[in-house]
Amino acid sequence: MGEVKPGFDLVRDEFARLWDDIEVGASFCVFHRGEKVVDIWGGYADREMSREWQEGTLVNVFSTTKGLVALAIAILFEEGKIDYEAKVVSYWPEFGAQGKHTITVAQLLSHQAGLCGVQSLLTVEDLYDWKKMVNLLASQPPLWTPGSCAGYHSVTWGFLVGELVRRLSGKTLVQYFSEKIAEPLGADFYIGLPESEFHRCATLIGPNHARKKPAPASNSDKSETPELNRIAMQNPIIAPFKHACSKRWRLAEIAASNGHANARGIATIYGALAMGGTLGDTTIISAKTIGAATKIEVDEEIDLVLGRQVRRGRGFIINTNSDYGPNPNAFGHNGTGGSTGFADPETGIGIGYAMNQMKSEYPATPRSRRLIDAVYECI
Repeated sequence: MGEVKPGFDLVRDEFARLWDDIEVGASFCVFHRGEKVVDIWGGYADREMSREWQEGTLVNVFSTTKGLVALAIAILFEEGKIDYEAKVVSYWPEFGAQGKHTITVAQLLSHQAGLCGVQSLLTVEDLYDWKKMVNLLASQPPLWTPGSCAGYHSVTWGFLVGELVRRLSGKTLVQYFSEKIAEPLGADFYIGLPESEFHRCATLIGPNHARKKPAPASNSDKSETPELNRIAMQNPIIAPFKHACSKRWRLAEIAASNGHANARGIATIYGALAMGGTLGDTTIISAKTIGAATKIEVDEEIDLVLGRQVRRGRGFIINTNSDYGPNPNAFGHNGTGGSTGFADPETGIGIGYAMNQMKSEYPATPRSRRLIDAVYECI
């Protein structure tokens, strides 16, 4: 279902082929130089395949949320309320405890702060308690020397960065993001989903319920899980259905992990960023500020949590291994299970992909990559 402009038929065909694999329900959207050229959706919004995926269906996109939160910080930078080179303690004095007083905003945003996890044992319910989480993070020592290397702050990143937004804007991240980004662009993207929108939500399907299992990795592909992975990714363990589809999760402000969107909502925002911050008659940020937000802070280093290289700007992932097409300066963020969004200013491309069947794609080609490759064939 949906619309594909002439010249982008390959994208429509590749999207349809995803259902030969594990796809259950999904949407995909592309803006090219400010024009929406692909806006398609299909499949089902639940594991039982009893509810059809609709034009406005929303789904939790996990860490795809991080790119949009990085944009919120960039807007604060443009407003003169924050400086990437400043120390975090300039805005959040309590953060400086246990040797963290030298950490800069840029280091925090680029996962170099050494706070990829909390040392005490957490439950998912703790993630709904903003004050508890930010106080735990502010009071603990870093897990490595800040600025010396990077390790993915899977969940903690959202509390750290979200607290800066709260302190500098006087608003919750939910309010600030909505007022500065989603509402002006008319983007269907929520951080903290209003209960009035619950009826539009697809339910997530865990990788263990995929119709097909990935081919086993060869011995050469296998690597040991980094020690910090358990701290960052498994404390707490978040179940796709039990937790991430619950009422409390949807309502909460979990700024690294609980954005709810469809592909059009994601692509609308990145479509603006691909055009220097303007889409149609609406400007949300300047091209100069986008340049500052995408300055590379981490390059050609192995991530201590993920065990692989990720190029990072100030909150955005900078194109790594051509995941965002052929242009190295494309930027965005991916989410656990497969969702993604990015902007490529060189071609004016803004892309969004959202789905409910989660999968650890490795070693297979990710569904999003197949669609992205098709887009670049068309342009």
